[in-house]
Amino acid sequence: MQKMFRAVIFDLDGTLSDSIHSIKYCADRALEPEGFGPFAEDDYKYFVGDGAANLIRRALAAGGDKDGSHFDSCFARYKEIFAVDCMYQVTPYEGIPELIQALKQRGLKISVLSNKPHAETIRVIETLFGAGCFDVIQGQVDGVPIKPDPTGAIRIMETLQVKPEEVLYLGDTATDMKTGKGSGAFTLGVLWGFRTREELEGAHADAIIAHPMEALKFVEEAGHQDNGK
Repeated sequence: MQKMFRAVIFDLDGTLSDSIHSIKYCADRALEPEGFGPFAEDDYKYFVGDGAANLIRRALAAGGDKDGSHFDSCFARYKEIFAVDCMYQVTPYEGIPELIQALKQRGLKISVLSNKPHAETIRVIETLFGAGCFDVIQGQVDGVPIKPDPTGAIRIMETLQVKPEEVLYLGDTATDMKTGKGSGAFTLGVLWGFRTREELEGAHADAIIAHPMEALKFVEEAGHQDNGK
């Protein structure tokens, strides 16, 4: 029988927070002095997902800088701008605060794993949800490979002292599904974020949900199975 879920790992951008406005706002300003951009929000939905460096590389490539000759200056500028304006027009998705409350009421541990720089990950989470709401917050740091490498997810599981089969992993991209699967978690693809159902299905999400509160049925079904052993 499936074990009861004891913890949830959330992706941040496109899963917990609607942050595409801030990403576009900061990246367009970083690219403009070098003559690149602006790009549409739909473009940025595909530039993001694999860390800030890859965001800038993809934007430059889309603008014609295929060899990345402007990368160093644009990336340095982006980091400076983003450190100040990472909260620009950022909001939690509808239903996310209610899901977090419901999970905590059921005794689950909640955590965040993001490829966003660690300091900005903490700032976004604590601004949107308050300090201490999440049990673990992990952004991009030196020495830990970015997603889809599962190292960050495995470290969170070890910190929370849970087994992989006791963890739900929620994310909106193929990168997230690969990360969750690589760590042994049950992967829930979410449709309110930056990518499509087709991408999530292609990445073999264990299930796909259209609204945050739908995640609860997996928690409750697992609990019923566990109680009925």
